[in-house]
Amino acid sequence: MAEFSAKDVAELRKQTGAGMMDCKKALEECEGDMDDAKDWLRKKGLAGASKRAGRAASQGAVEVVVDGDVGAVVELNCETDFVAKGADFKQTVADLAKLVAKEGEVGLVDKPFGDSTVGDAITQLGAKLGEKIELGRVVRYETSDGLIDGYKHVQNERGVIGVLVELGGVDPGDANAREIAHDIALHVASAAPRYTTRDEVPPDALDKERAVLEELTRNEGKPEDKIPQIVEGRLKAFYQDYVLVEQAYVRDPKTTIGKLLGSLGSNAAVRRFARVKVGEE
Repeated sequence: MAEFSAKDVAELRKQTGAGMMDCKKALEECEGDMDDAKDWLRKKGLAGASKRAGRAASQGAVEVVVDGDVGAVVELNCETDFVAKGADFKQTVADLAKLVAKEGEVGLVDKPFGDSTVGDAITQLGAKLGEKIELGRVVRYETSDGLIDGYKHVQNERGVIGVLVELGGVDPGDANAREIAHDIALHVASAAPRYTTRDEVPPDALDKERAVLEELTRNEGKPEDKIPQIVEGRLKAFYQDYVLVEQAYVRDPKTTIGKLLGSLGSNAAVRRFARVKVGEE
């Protein structure tokens, strides 16, 4: 008998949008394995958008700093949103982001910070606020010939999504390029792409997606000889959902991010991006 709790069922329902009894059945069939249960629901056509499959983490806040050719995102986690939107907590995140942008992320917890180190300061802040506080994700980009921009989405009085984007093949001093870089950063915050181009999709992830789609299509009763064609069509939708340059631009769904980049010239490209959302891994 598979071992799982009512909390596991509720979490699977939250992540997939499937019904409670379907989630329970999925966990039973998959011996309590959450990832396998998600795939089981998708194969049966019972899951909602797979984009909701990110595992919930804790509360907290993010800060974004862009200073010339350097950008940084820092996440600080806590237990409640009440603490996360407090002045002391938000100031600490802001100061950490500035420190990372200036001095780098390597060995961050041991870097001088105020009258102590980053690690000690976080511990002291936790004691002061009465909650467990931990350093979350830290991202730093630096470029010598590209353009870096960032975006912070604020909700409930603190940053909840932080984004960095690096463009290449553009003139960093071009105002239009900077505007488009910022537009793309805002898009990344909203659309949550996983990959920059198709080439970045890991082969095992693609094989897994193809297998899920094949079984889903077969379970829908489609003719066997039509399944490969249908699956390839659905894979195109997968790319449009998760590959940045193929996504529809959130401000103009008739335009893709790839076409938006093309307006800057044939060499313009997104070299990399980072998206840090509080509560997700």
